[in-house]
Amino acid sequence: MPIKESKYIWRSGEMVPWAEATTHVMTHALLYGTCAFEGSRAYKTPTGTYIFRNDAHIDRLFYSARIYGIGIHFTADELMEATRRTVRENGLESAYIRTNAYLGYGEMSPSATGAPNELDIIAFEFGRYLGADAVEKGIDVGVSSWRRAAPGTQPAGVKMAGNYLSSRLITMEAKKQGLAEGIGLTHDGTVSEGGGENIFMVKDGRVVTPPLANSLLGGITRNSVITILKDKGVELVEQSMSRESMYGADELFFTGTAAEVTPIRSVDGLIVGKEGDNPITKMVQDTFFGLFDGTTEDRWGWLDKV
Repeated sequence: MPIKESKYIWRSGEMVPWAEATTHVMTHALLYGTCAFEGSRAYKTPTGTYIFRNDAHIDRLFYSARIYGIGIHFTADELMEATRRTVRENGLESAYIRTNAYLGYGEMSPSATGAPNELDIIAFEFGRYLGADAVEKGIDVGVSSWRRAAPGTQPAGVKMAGNYLSSRLITMEAKKQGLAEGIGLTHDGTVSEGGGENIFMVKDGRVVTPPLANSLLGGITRNSVITILKDKGVELVEQSMSRESMYGADELFFTGTAAEVTPIRSVDGLIVGKEGDNPITKMVQDTFFGLFDGTTEDRWGWLDKV
């Protein structure tokens, strides 16, 4: 999806013009993928613009950065306010927000203990990641030939730029097949996640989603959906899913900051359940998007006013 430029980018405490937010080609993050990042969204609501789960995204940024030895020289509260400021000063009513904590220019080696720590916050207009009508009509996906990294190789539960090389392979393969997205399997052949989304399966009124140990990112939207399902009294279990179980599912849907809550219409050319009949997915969508149109009360404190 093309990037729609905004006016300013927050760089380590300063607002700089978009075109001037540049970095050197020898930046460590470019050479080695050492960038912890977050993707969050700001939504227009009847009472103003709010960032969805701003605090949870910032907390995970600190977690990811700590594991890879990337320093963040701001407090969580300072970064939350910087995120609000970036949306506000760009005059955005709704936005996708990309926050990067990364190793900058100054040292060339995988360890790079002396490389500087950088932090940028970028906010810009952003539509439906998986297609303009994906949320309403669903998408067609396929299981990828590429496997997710096995446990003990690299931490799948941190949000690092380097981890998304796997996502690129999965998604490129899907696009070549005319599909909207791909699904990656674990090293032992069970379901992990989509190229950039977590996955949920509905069968006989029960919802199943793969556990965090299945080489997947613990998505914040995933966590939100689990909370919504439990709040609505829907049985939810985290357990391994076989590839073929998706072919017999009543409903399947993706979740993620970019994907939000997107139904899956077909997997490997097989229609999921009864096409267009997705009552649990629809309930989750109505509750989730209701947070932003005012029909769902924010009882969990997920909305942070800009």
